[in-house]
Amino acid sequence: MNLKNNIAVSDSGFVFNPASGESFSVNPIGLEMLNLLRQGLSQEEIVTSIEKDFQAEKINIERDFNDFIDMMKQYHLMQNEDE
Repeated sequence: MNLKNNIAVSDSGFVFNPASGESFSVNPIGLEMLNLLRQGLSQEEIVTSIEKDFQAEKINIERDFNDFIDMMKQYHLMQNEDE
């Protein structure tokens, strides 16, 4: 799964979907997850990076990452790798 190419993300965590006109805001960890997704990192690489940078427990990061991805799918901000 990847973030759709047309999704705009600001440095402050403002997310805009031009296809729907909807906008969202994410917290600093959500913004970091989005930036790492845009870089093409795997879930494991993202969890490791967040664990190191934010000094959080891996199990909590994995749960939060999965919840975050589910939310991104719900708002149609993600695309399958074959799209």
